[in-house]
Parts: sequence; structure tokens; C-alpha cells
Amino acid sequence: MQEFGETYLGRCSLVTGKELTNYWGYSNIGFFAPAGRYACSATRLEHLDEFRDMVRALHKAGIEVILDVVFNHTSEGDERGPTLCFRGIDNSIYYNLGEDGRYTNYSGCGNTVNCNHPLVRDFILDCLRYWVAVMHIDGFRFDLASILGRDASGEVLEDAPLIERIAEDPVLQGTKLIAEAWDAGGAYQVGSFGNERWAEWNGRYRDDVRRYWRGDPGMRGIFAAKLAGSADVYQGAGRNPMHSINFITCHDGFTMRDLVSYNQKHNEANGEGNRDGTDANYSYNFGVEGDTEDHGVNALRRRMQKNYLATLFLSLGVPMMLGGDEFGRTQRGNNNAYCQDNALSWFDWSLLEEYGDIHRFCREMIAFRKENPALKQGHFFTGNPVEGTENRPDLDWFDVNGDSPTWSSPELPIGCRIDGAVNDGVALCLLFNPSDEGMGFRIPEGEWAVRINTSAPDPGDIYSREEAPRHQDAVFPLAPRSLVVLSGV
Repeated sequence: MQEFGETYLGRCSLVTGKELTNYWGYSNIGFFAPAGRYACSATRLEHLDEFRDMVRALHKAGIEVILDVVFNHTSEGDERGPTLCFRGIDNSIYYNLGEDGRYTNYSGCGNTVNCNHPLVRDFILDCLRYWVAVMHIDGFRFDLASILGRDASGEVLEDAPLIERIAEDPVLQGTKLIAEAWDAGGAYQVGSFGNERWAEWNGRYRDDVRRYWRGDPGMRGIFAAKLAGSADVYQGAGRNPMHSINFITCHDGFTMRDLVSYNQKHNEANGEGNRDGTDANYSYNFGVEGDTEDHGVNALRRRMQKNYLATLFLSLGVPMMLGGDEFGRTQRGNNNAYCQDNALSWFDWSLLEEYGDIHRFCREMIAFRKENPALKQGHFFTGNPVEGTENRPDLDWFDVNGDSPTWSSPELPIGCRIDGAVNDGVALCLLFNPSDEGMGFRIPEGEWAVRINTSAPDPGDIYSREEAPRHQDAVFPLAPRSLVVLSGV
């Protein structure tokens, strides 16, 4: 994270009475500097060496470093804010201003950086090059990236110079470029941001998967498209599944545990009257708002967390997890904890014991994805016969009766078969049931083993290939609110 300002926000929590701080740091002031408060020592520029040592150690462990960068606004706020950097250098160049001279606010943070002015473009490019050439990072995630494509009047440019220059810059060649392809001013460019060099946070995947598992009618076909790499979003633009950064939760919004525990946001502690944070959470609390001692509700919530985790790792595209979802982290229903530098945001590692089954399931799902190349492929399924497979398609969808599904139906359960010809010789059968009723699901002919069953208690919810029990029947009993994955034997 780049050095940021606004450490104290000037208001107190209505819950604790303590002054709130800028915990997330999305309010830049030093674009070329790592945030000193994250370092063990920030004197005499030692934190620069610390950062490089960290990157070196992560690279040695086979982990790349993606830096979350904020070029859409600064910590100077609106016209009432302090003069800290650009405002004192050349206000009219560095910021988008309206006809009345007031700041436009496409960032939701008081000001908007005038990214496509030539001087500002050069500043941003120099900054990106610095982080690659000097600090040795591997790529960037651009916060509210649609602002990178706005001109001085606020219009979204079709071929924005800055976005093109970032993609074609020789120093940045080979780095990963990931756009949060929207902003607070109404621009939404998922599926159309930049060119093929840019991947995107797939906000449509997040919303559609949530709505499907919540049980919204008519989501079957939309869910199937997202599971298969969001071809409905990316294929027409000449892109592939690797352009889709799939996620169900991120820092901005509910945690996965809260997603299945709250119907409404609970941001009272932020001191803004619960007005901040999105209302479009597509969540479901299963009858009780927040924590409960009801064992039935808690069991169902755990199953739903496994459904979400399994869906994420079964989907074509690049899976992205929110840290802590692997062991049931909660923010008590707060979906905008940017100002909560306290237990509401901190990781409670003791939850690893309480949610050990979720942690194990997550770990085994990652292993399952690595084991099956069809889930990681960089091209879309075609639905066409695979050569040498007796006319079997690479991907075949079916309903509970084993017939071709009616995509316009309000019914939600769906299954698919991935042919072994595209998966190292091992066919996969995926069954999904977000409804409240169990059902007998007719499965394709063949010999099958049960690899994943989210309705089964730990450790029977996920098996290795060697230990997976066989399923001999032509019909699989699929429990309510569950998914199952079978593999060919």
C-alpha cells in the first residue's frame, strides 16, 4: 500500500466512542513510498529495504506480489480539505473541476484525479515503473479504475490515453494489470475495460453467484455462464476466462460468514448513521440476523460457506479469496469497515479451531482445482464434440431429470458433465441445488466417485481421488442447499 493520509477521520464511533482512523489506507499522499506504518522501522528509508526484502522472500516462496494502487483520488478531499500535495502544486491540472471550480467526486472521496492530463499521465506512469523497476513487484490492482479513463470534463473516453499507455509501456511489459472496472460516478466497464492486457475484478460474477445461491428465481442460466468463465461477459470482446478475476467476497463488503448471517448491513460503528456501504449485498441470514445458538441454522450457514468456496474454485477464471474466509472471519455485519482499526477488522486466529472444517475444506478445494486442468484452462468450453470421444461435448449441461435444461425456467438446480478428454482423462460431474428441497438428480452414465458433497459432515465433505467412495446408482440424492462433484473412475 502506498503512503496515505487522513489517519484520523474527525469523528467517533457511535458504539465505542473512540476516534475512528483510516484503517484501509485508500487515501494516498505519497505515491512512490510504501506506507511507513506497516514497517518495523521507517527511519532513514529502512522501510524501502524492508519492502524489497519482503518481495524477495515471497518470490523465493513462489508467491507474486500485486500492489493495490489508488490513482483516482488523494487525501486532500474536497474544497474544504487540507492542502497536502497536488492542490498546492497545480490544482487545475491535477484534479477534475466543475465549471464552478468545485471538485468533481467520481471517487466518492471528495476529489477526482485528472488522470488523462499529459503531466498527470506521466506522473502515474513514472510511479508504476518505480514500483516495478525499483521495488520489484509483479503487477497492480487499480482501485476504481474507470477514473483512469475519464477526461478533464469527467467523460469516460473510449480509448483513454492513460489506459493504453499503461498496457503498452515497455517497463510494465509482463506485469499483471487488474482493473476494478467501475467508479463511484456511475461508470461500469466490466467486460470492456482497456484491451487484452487488462484483467478485471468480475463484479457480475460476485453478484450473480450470490443471487443464485440465495435462491433468486431465474438465475440458473446466468449462474451456468459464470461457472463456465463468464463467456457472456468476455467472449464477445475477444477475451478469455483468465481476464475474469472471480470473487464472491472482498475487503469491500461482507465477509463470507457475514454473507450467510445478515440480511442487512450493520455499519453503525462507522459513525455515519448506517448510510455508508452498499445496500446491494444479495445476502441471506437463514432466519436469524447475526450470530445464533441455533445448531440447525449454524450448520446450514457452514454448508453455504462451503458452497461458495467450492463454486469459486470450480469456476473458470482466476479465483480470488478474501483473507479470513477460510476460517469464518466476521465483521459483525459491517460491510464497510474502512475505519475500524480494532477487533471488528482484525484477524482472530482462534477461529481456526472453531472453523477448522471450513479451513480444511478450503485447503482441499485448492488442491482439487490444481488437480483438474479443465478448471484452469485459458479458453472457454465450446459445447461441441471433442475429437475421439464418441461425439461427447467438452461440457454438457442437464437438469434434474438428465435432460437438456430450459434456461428460461425459474427452476434453479443444474448439473454439468466435463469430459475427461479436456481434463487429463478424468470426467467430472457437477451438481448444484440452491433450493430448499432435496431431490434425486439423474446423472450421466458411467462409473463415478464422490469427491465433494457440501451437505456431508466433515471430513466426508471432500475426499482425495484415492479415498473417494463410489456411487453406483443412476440417481444421486442431492440435499437442499448443497453441491456435489463426482469424478469418473
